[in-house]
Formats: sequence, structure tokens, C-alpha cells
Amino acid sequence: MNTAPVAQIGFGQVRHTRHRPQRNAFAYPTYFLMLPMRSLRSHGPGELARNRRAAISFQDADHGDGRSDSLQWLDELLHQHGIDDAQGEVWLHTYPRVLGYTFKPVSFWYCHRIDGTLRAVLAEVNNTFGERHCYLLDAPHYGQPCEATKVFHVSPFCPVRGRYRFVFMRTDHPTPRTVARIDYFDDASPDAAGQPLLNTSVSGDLQPLEARSLRRALWSYPAMTFGVMARIHWQAVRLWIKRAPFFRQPPAPGDFVTAATLPASPANAEHSHP
Repeated sequence: MNTAPVAQIGFGQVRHTRHRPQRNAFAYPTYFLMLPMRSLRSHGPGELARNRRAAISFQDADHGDGRSDSLQWLDELLHQHGIDDAQGEVWLHTYPRVLGYTFKPVSFWYCHRIDGTLRAVLAEVNNTFGERHCYLLDAPHYGQPCEATKVFHVSPFCPVRGRYRFVFMRTDHPTPRTVARIDYFDDASPDAAGQPLLNTSVSGDLQPLEARSLRRALWSYPAMTFGVMARIHWQAVRLWIKRAPFFRQPPAPGDFVTAATLPASPANAEHSHP
């Protein structure tokens, strides 16, 4: 008898390392939601507070074009880009609203075929200026790097050029776990020899989203999403003190989605696994 996937919550770490011009690294504990969006549509949200007020909640309007059904938005986006065979489960890795507030630096939509294989990943990026952009990775594979050209302004200490390299991992045994890694190559310094400017990752062990795990999240990290924004600004101060180059905010890209099918080069792929 098949059992419908259930909403999950992940407890883990965010890691960030900048290598140039001076090293700046940090890691901090976090939690996040991992939501089976098609199953939630069919079977209801369970313990998840969806589109209503709660200490920890999920709001569809925080994603995509702000409509009340974010999965409908995603399916339309995939269709517009010629992806019509992602009719299996869609897992959304995202931050919740905590006490009514959220900031989501990046959310990942893992789109699967009916047979359970990964068909596409949509990386939905928000910056602190209220802008949003999506990178659509067509035909990725778990554990294998893929790349997209950077076109969206995220940090005033990074230029809008170069490329992102993504690696995604999902395991079920012995403990359900997910890892999303993004390395940023600015492709600017001849001394860098193809090395990334930034290494970032978010990872965590997954467990069912239920009253007990929600209490753990809230009691352990009562102001988690406020802390995300606070840490972003604190790290900006540290980079300013270290005299990292500053780049003014350019206009947002004309297209809301940047589609990428470029795989990572074989010469560098072996260095990109988490």
C-alpha cells in the first residue's frame, strides 16, 4: 500500500565561506521546511499551518508571483519552459514564517517525474532589496554539479557576473537528509585559478513535521527568520570592515527566470561535491 509523502522539517546548518580578498567564514544552526506540494494539495496540510496565522507557518504568497496556490504557478512556469513531464512529487525546501516574519534567501523546488526521478530544480532567490529571481536547472541529477550564469544582484559585495555551481544531495538511509550547495565563481581573478569566490551550503536531517518537531524548532530557535536577516547585515558589516569590493545594485534582469542546462565541466566537477 502506497503512503503519501508527509511534510518534513529539517534541522541542520548553513555554511558560508568567502575566499577573497580576505577569508570570511561562518556557520550557524538552522531549520527549514521540506514540503511535498502535490501531496499537500491532495491530502491537506496536516500539522502545517498553511496560509493562516501561527507561530510557524507557510504562506504560498511568499513564493512565485504571490498567488494563493504556488504549485499552480510552478507548473505554469515549467510548462512555459518546455518541461511537461514533472508530474511527480514536488518537494519545496524553504524557510517558514516565524511569528509572522520571513526572509528566504533561496528556496529550492525539486520537481520529479512520475517514476520518482529528478526532472528539474528551480532555485528561487530573494535579495534584501525586495527583488526575486529564479534559476531553472533542466535535467539535473542528485550528486552531480550543474551551472547557471549569475544574472541577479544578491550582495553588494559580489558582482553580477560569473556563474553558480549547484550540487544537490538527498538520502533516506540511515537518516533522511538533504544538502544543497551553491558555489559562486566570479571568473574575474587570474590568480584564482578557477577557484570559487564563495562556497555556501544548507544541510539538515529531516523528520516528520508534527507538533513535537514544531515545538523543538520554535523553542530552540524562537526568532530564526529574524536571525537570518540580522546575520546577513552583520556579515555585510564584517565584509565592509575587511574592505571587500563594493558593487552598486544594477537593474533587475528583464526575465524573471534564467534557464540553464549547462553541466559543470568534467575537470572541476570532482571538486564540487559536498
